[in-house]
Amino acid sequence: MTDGLFTDNDIEEALSRVYVQAVAARAGYSTADYSLDRDGVDILIQAGGMMRPAIALQLKATINLGKPSEGFFHYRLRAKNYNLLCEPTQTPRLLVVLNLPRDQAQWLTVTPDALVLRRSAYWLSLTGHDGTENRSSVTVLIPEQNLFNVDNLQTLMEQSREGRIE
Repeated sequence: MTDGLFTDNDIEEALSRVYVQAVAARAGYSTADYSLDRDGVDILIQAGGMMRPAIALQLKATINLGKPSEGFFHYRLRAKNYNLLCEPTQTPRLLVVLNLPRDQAQWLTVTPDALVLRRSAYWLSLTGHDGTENRSSVTVLIPEQNLFNVDNLQTLMEQSREGRIE
């Protein structure tokens, strides 16, 4: 039966949101969705405590991230998104790319014992980078070590609390 309303891109976007929301929930942080991406932000994560730090995320998902080369994933990002992520902002902005398997049947599976969203997401800060004059896209290098998980999100939130993201 093929009565779904979503395109493959819609599903990829929805899964990237779910991934981020699950990691944020496990860390004890709240999330706020932006229904219209007009400023390069899809979702905001906020922590409690002193300064109430937050991180704004541009979400992407792809089946074409491939394997890292020399410690980096190579990802083609639209020039508009790149330039928005380079702009200085009070709330740090990150790119988060969900790496999905090529086989759509493997994206999400549910059994009585597990809910499995396959593969993982990686983050990149472009703060302080120069914008691009390119009209279409820019290839960014995402460090393999920048796994978007609970521990790294907590570290990023502490950096946001201190007014810096490394």
